[in-house]
Amino acid sequence: MRFDVMTLFPDMVRTVLGESILGRAQTNGIINVKCHNIRDFSTDKHRKTDDTPYGGGMGMVMTCQPIYDCYMSIVGEIPECESTRVIYMSPKGRGFNQSVARELSQYDNIIFLCGHYEGVDQRIIDEIVDEELSVGDYVLTGGELPACIVIDAVARLKDGVLSDAECYLDESFESGMLEYPQYTKPREFRGREVPEILLSGDHKKIDEWRLKEAIELTRSRRPELLLAHPELEERLNNKKKK
Repeated sequence: MRFDVMTLFPDMVRTVLGESILGRAQTNGIINVKCHNIRDFSTDKHRKTDDTPYGGGMGMVMTCQPIYDCYMSIVGEIPECESTRVIYMSPKGRGFNQSVARELSQYDNIIFLCGHYEGVDQRIIDEIVDEELSVGDYVLTGGELPACIVIDAVARLKDGVLSDAECYLDESFESGMLEYPQYTKPREFRGREVPEILLSGDHKKIDEWRLKEAIELTRSRRPELLLAHPELEERLNNKKKK
């Protein structure tokens, strides 16, 4: 899967995505992340990429020409037979969640437009963008970190990025609820013991305990998730009957 990021700060994206699991996935050729400096496509003699907003107001707005030429350079490298989605990271966009990550993982290519300053000229959004996405109800200085969040969440769903599909299938939100608590060695830490059931070797009871803990945690912290998935409580009841 290929990710292209149109940005004024490519090193910010490379630094975040070049480490750990995603860094190895790129080295192994499982995913391909390319950063494109919008400034390189400016036809202005000073390589300007922004200007003052029509109608007045504070700040600067990113101009259409460098973004459009950057975009055309990217799509020229993508085979026509491959599916592509262009996303503008914006607090005005659709809320990003695990369901959206699964949806985006079905594309061959995703192109991200990262705004900065007061954002980008609306005409470039209308011209090239398929959808706007938001990572939360707050405003950041630019779209680079939100784009990295989306790429991380989507890329880890691709075969080979994680060691095993079970690494993400049982996680928070993937199962419809928050994940159960995890423990590792030592058995005791500052007087706090690992739950005895996890030491029992009885995997059936361990699975039942984990499901119960996940449901209780979800009920206390994100009750709306259980309202959307009433079958989870039924699943726990069925386990207890067996």
